[in-house]
Order: sequence, then structure tokens, then C-alpha cells
Amino acid sequence: MKVSDKYLKIVEWSEEDKCYIGHCPNLMLGGVHGEDEAKVYKELCVAVEEWVEIYKNDAETLPIATAGKKYSGKFNLRVGENLHEQLSLDALRSGESLNSYCIKKLQESYSFTPTL
Repeated sequence: MKVSDKYLKIVEWSEEDKCYIGHCPNLMLGGVHGEDEAKVYKELCVAVEEWVEIYKNDAETLPIATAGKKYSGKFNLRVGENLHEQLSLDALRSGESLNSYCIKKLQESYSFTPTL
């Protein structure tokens, strides 16, 4: 396995740009783009390998790998006092805990139903 294989590579359609955009979160700035999804992915793989070389040549520590990362299902989020209050009140009005209410709102926002 190459070092570059440890980094998540994402290629997705951009409605705004009317082309495929490829990027590698946490490793490289910017990305690659083009009309053909497979070609964009191939270019992205080359760009990721080049970024790994840049880190090596600069004697810098590579960022934490992103491919295959496991998620715990927990994270802390600072929202500010006003939003915290509003969310808490909305949760009370709906008869839910703050945690359940926020999960529901996030699921609605992402049209996604994760398993808990």
C-alpha cells in the first residue's frame, strides 16, 4: 500500500461549476476538475501522490490519514449562548432531549438517517 492510499479521495459533481471536482480533505488545498469522472479521479490520485512527496521533501509531518477512518458518533460543538438557548427551548417544546432534538434537525438537514 502506498502512503497516498491512506487519504480519502472524493470526486463529486459540482452543479455550480458544471463539472466533476476532486479533492482530498486534510491533505491538499484546492483540487482537480474535469468533465470525465474517471479522469478526474485518476488526476486526483496523481495530485495526492505529489502532495505526499511535497510533505516528504519539506520534511513536514503528513496530516492524519482520512481513508477508512472510524467515527465514534460523538463530537463536541460550540454553538454560542443564544443558539444553545434557542435549541434547548425548541427541544423542550417538542418534548425531546436536546441531544435527540439536534440529531433530528441534523438528519433533516442532511436527508440522512444514520444508525445510532
